[in-house]
Amino acid sequence: MTALALCAALCGSASGQGAGKEPVGSAGEAAGATNAATAGGSAKTSGLNPVALGQVVANPGSFQMQPVTQKVDITDAMMLGADGSDDWLLHGRTYDNQRYSPFTQINKANVAQLRPTAIIQTGITKTMEATPIEVDGVLYIEMGDNNVQAYDAITGKQLWAYSPKLGYSNLCCGQQARGVAVAYGKVFVAQLDGHVVALDARTGKQLWKTDHANALPAPAYFYSFTMAPLVYDGLVLVGNAGAEWPTRGFLEALDVNTGKLVWRFSTTAAPDQPGGDTWGDGTRGSDSWKYGGGSVWNTPAIDVKNGLILFAVGNPNPDLDGTSRPGDNAYTDSIVAIDARNGKLKWWYQQVAHDVWDYDAAAPVVLFDTVDETGKTVPAAAQAGKVGNLFIVNRLTGKLIRKSPPLVDIGENFMKPVTKETMTLYPANKGGVVWQPGAWSPQTRYFYTMAVNEAHDFFLNKALPDVYKPGTPIVGQYTGGNMPTNLDVFPPSGTFSAVDTDTGKIAWQYKSSRPMYGGALATAGGIVFAGEMTGDFIAFDAKSGEKLWTFPMGAGVCTPPITYRIKGVQYIAVGATGCHGGEILMHRDGRPVFGDVFAIFALPEKK
Repeated sequence: MTALALCAALCGSASGQGAGKEPVGSAGEAAGATNAATAGGSAKTSGLNPVALGQVVANPGSFQMQPVTQKVDITDAMMLGADGSDDWLLHGRTYDNQRYSPFTQINKANVAQLRPTAIIQTGITKTMEATPIEVDGVLYIEMGDNNVQAYDAITGKQLWAYSPKLGYSNLCCGQQARGVAVAYGKVFVAQLDGHVVALDARTGKQLWKTDHANALPAPAYFYSFTMAPLVYDGLVLVGNAGAEWPTRGFLEALDVNTGKLVWRFSTTAAPDQPGGDTWGDGTRGSDSWKYGGGSVWNTPAIDVKNGLILFAVGNPNPDLDGTSRPGDNAYTDSIVAIDARNGKLKWWYQQVAHDVWDYDAAAPVVLFDTVDETGKTVPAAAQAGKVGNLFIVNRLTGKLIRKSPPLVDIGENFMKPVTKETMTLYPANKGGVVWQPGAWSPQTRYFYTMAVNEAHDFFLNKALPDVYKPGTPIVGQYTGGNMPTNLDVFPPSGTFSAVDTDTGKIAWQYKSSRPMYGGALATAGGIVFAGEMTGDFIAFDAKSGEKLWTFPMGAGVCTPPITYRIKGVQYIAVGATGCHGGEILMHRDGRPVFGDVFAIFALPEKK
């Protein structure tokens, strides 16, 4: 297929689910409305606009098109040994979240020959942020509104589809989801309506569904899920989204066979817990931890050897007006480690104390070894945050080893207190590293991550009570202010950086004309793959940053790429479905706002 023909296929797409009548939450990224004054005449959307969650689904349920004969019963041993597998079994390929593949069939010498072998059109025209799972030749892909589809990973033929009828939830930050987990013959889906469901991996039929009364704090309608679940040792790990509402965030473990709650770690410290003295000053805010936010936006990493679950925690609540929550507000905006057996706290490292700028730690934590200040090799954990730095800590103690220089531009108002007077900040709530999963290569010892340069106007505009009072009405998100995009300061753009994890220095950086979302994939072939909002899918030299290959996908490539091997052939797979957060930019550029394409690439067959 020619690039022109492929572009036509990518740009054209079938209709997704229709909007319903019941308003549910907001469509913006962390309450970030678009400023109509700065975004032009077409900017009529707002971060506080109501949206509907799957209220109109023509035929909700599961539908099988082809029998699944592949071996899709993933065992604990297979997940623990994922590094040596031909498949992509886990969200980050392995429990350490490195997104590094040892495959070398596609390498620097031949990547320019890469071409599409199958084009999938899912029929769901909403942004897709999901990392697919590939098991023995079956691709499991999650689209917007938690539509899950299974495909043949070579031919792209559809095997089954699951279309849920989602219930009511006060949704924060869009209708996208970040993927499923597959294990024990089941597909686990953490849904926007706060339910977790288990599907039969061969048919897509629902096996169980969580009960809000058991699996969520009250009131359940404040809680939703966007992260991809992770299965470990008989447990399904999920963390909540939506700290723009008065929630108490969590990471919890559910039984894989029943969906029943096994344990829950809350991401705001109670008075009797370590860090409990960081909520309130003795005169006010003593109960603020009960509704203090702290979302877990992305899939944890697991240190199997040391029995640790490591993850990042998002912003506290209220988001912009912090007067009701004096103190540092542990464990928000932090890298956190808990005991994998029972969810008990081990340590936390806070990137931003008393955050009033929506500087979530939202991207996945990645595990590797590095050298500390004494030159000793130590186990490390790294996470790139919205403040624009890569933080590297000792994963046994939480002590900071080093952090990178800023990966994005830093404005003069960075981290200044928010007041009623409008103040332009960058990086802002959609700047730095947002949710984009990074990759780490043991070959180069570089950490590869995308980031965003984008200015926002911050201001307080409504007084909040000292603390949320249960049962009282909430109009819009519970923030105390707003942070609309300001497109007049500079055009939003992106970076793709390689950080030397042994020094913290930036080894190379690619600059894109538009924000970069999606994620990175590094391989032993000396390549790192990444996509752009502009529609390009790119292979870079992992050591030098040189562009080796570019393929025009039409719609924005804001989906993490994966690689797998079937019968000795290495494949690269990635989605081109547009980019949540870039709708106005794509409209201005005359490009497709959303698409529905998932593409599979390989090298030409040898004749």
